[in-house]
Amino acid sequence: MVPTPTAPCGTWPSPVDAALAVSRSARPGFLGTVGDEVWWVAPRPEEGGRQTLVRLRPDGEEAAALPAPWNVRSRVHEYGGRPWTGVPRASGGPLLVFVNGADQRLYAWEPDAAGKPRPLTPVSDVGGGLRWADPVLAGGEVWCVLEEFTGPGALDVRRVIAAVPLDGSAASDRGAVRELTDDGHRFVGGPRPSPDGTRVAWLAWDHPRMPWDGTELCVARVERGRFTGVRTVLGGPEESVAQVEWAEDGTLLAAADRTGWWNLYRVDPDAGAGTAVNLCERPEEFAGPLWQLGSRWFVPLAGGTVAVLHGVGGKALGVLDPRTGSLADAAGPWTEWLPALDAHGSRVVGVAASPATGFEIVELDIRTGRARVIGARHEDAVDPAYCSRPVARTFAGKDGREVHAHVHPPRHPERAVPEGELPPFVVRAHGGPTGRTPLALDLEAAYFTSRGIGVVDVNYGGSTGYGRAYRERLRGRWGVVDVEDCAAVAEALVAEGVADPARLAVRGGSAGGWTAALSLVTTDLYACGTLLYPALDPTDWAGGGTHDFESRYTESLIGPPGEVPERYRERSPLRRAGEIKAPFLLLQGLEDPVCPAEQSERLARAAAQRGLPHAYVAFEGEGHGFRRAESLVRALVAELGLYARVFGFTAEGVPELDLAP
Repeated sequence: MVPTPTAPCGTWPSPVDAALAVSRSARPGFLGTVGDEVWWVAPRPEEGGRQTLVRLRPDGEEAAALPAPWNVRSRVHEYGGRPWTGVPRASGGPLLVFVNGADQRLYAWEPDAAGKPRPLTPVSDVGGGLRWADPVLAGGEVWCVLEEFTGPGALDVRRVIAAVPLDGSAASDRGAVRELTDDGHRFVGGPRPSPDGTRVAWLAWDHPRMPWDGTELCVARVERGRFTGVRTVLGGPEESVAQVEWAEDGTLLAAADRTGWWNLYRVDPDAGAGTAVNLCERPEEFAGPLWQLGSRWFVPLAGGTVAVLHGVGGKALGVLDPRTGSLADAAGPWTEWLPALDAHGSRVVGVAASPATGFEIVELDIRTGRARVIGARHEDAVDPAYCSRPVARTFAGKDGREVHAHVHPPRHPERAVPEGELPPFVVRAHGGPTGRTPLALDLEAAYFTSRGIGVVDVNYGGSTGYGRAYRERLRGRWGVVDVEDCAAVAEALVAEGVADPARLAVRGGSAGGWTAALSLVTTDLYACGTLLYPALDPTDWAGGGTHDFESRYTESLIGPPGEVPERYRERSPLRRAGEIKAPFLLLQGLEDPVCPAEQSERLARAAAQRGLPHAYVAFEGEGHGFRRAESLVRALVAELGLYARVFGFTAEGVPELDLAP
């Protein structure tokens, strides 16, 4: 047997270039059924980052349905929400309603007719204007969340559930939009009308809570098109209700975390609060954080059963019988499911991935128990031998606490690590920080691992998928627990002889950028770092320097600013820029409403004044999270260029990053 040739890590020739990695990074989302058809939102990075609707007909024909420049995207909460809905009609094809990204107006569209989409809502020049999310069709109207700016500031905003007429009479008349709820809550979720149309349910919450901290499940009667007799039947300041739907029998199904885990409950809408019945009590998550309105972790089925996503960390698709509590999982290789379930008849559809495949559209036939891929089918872009297979592991963190991570070791069919060398490793911290990195094929990770650089994704304390206690480890300790957990994983890989202690990098975007930046401030572990659109100064956030949705998030993550001002100073990477100990790459969108470019520019100036090697790359036209293919490619190449420069290798076709003093 011929031994595999060795080569220094970082220099291995790889077919996974940046353009290829970026082209496979987009995920389908916001799936829905329209009669026998399946529709979903598909990102198009190569088309300026727009999102289109894809239509899958019953005969298996799959095609993008909306041409450029239409962009199906809601900006409610800046992170968006479900931007479309549709219904089949007896003749003339389906009727769809969607949010257009450019003007944030609602449009009605008949895809089988000759006409173009027609506007349903007006434009407002006040602040961020009028925004819409999570629509449902109700008679001759569409009910949805309205986010309305009342002034020029990011916090000058109100949210209600509103009804928009389908006849277009509100297209130039804000007065024709009927408000169905009042301003009693700062935030509201999309409405869920009951099967008989006599009642409606929705979620609501207020500052300073985030929706995973505490939400209320509200119900009301629908009388002459108005919501009356509003009552709270589940949830509160210390209980998070992540989703609500109506069952066939007129009761409510809701995912709530009163046991410390998001479990599924049945709620009698006529009973008092606190009478919910847990349908399948398990130390597992049946839901997740409501970052985007309209997320669906479960869907009621005909006959009374419920399709659910459940698990610890990753999730499985199962069918729950509420009468017995029995749960039967669908067979298949999928380890991750997005909160995008829907159903029609005996079919359940969702978006799923595995360590060997990207996210694709999967259908489960509940009559046969058979699951199969029906759309956005994964195709190997390169020989799978070049793609590292992530392994889920649990490490021991500080004080023995568990830290969950996914390890992507270097992998190449024709190269091996030379004897006496250990691979460099990139420690990646996800954003959120209330989020989680999925255990799925990741060609952006393969971009590094196929060149001999290991990657580890750390689902640090504060991440979701592991119960409320795990995510509340970060309460008051953001910038401490996340930094410690990332360091613990890196140190464990070094102790195991897996990673080179002199060639560790830390990398993160948004809240992950905060973790990466503080890691460079407070530890000597990393040789360099990559910061993407990072959160850098929590005092600015607390003072209105970010969008409304997260404007008081730091009160739970750090503490009330008036009570613990010293924490805000101690935890700010920007205020401690003089203590950064290693070179870094800073990547920032100039139109970012969440982590404004001004903070990144201040960090770059501080590094320049100290003579600290760094590179600052700004992207015009990009916001929070890059969407355009050219931006994503440029960022990925720059990141590898940083590691080549700092770790001392030459990556084929990749220039070393110029680090200004």
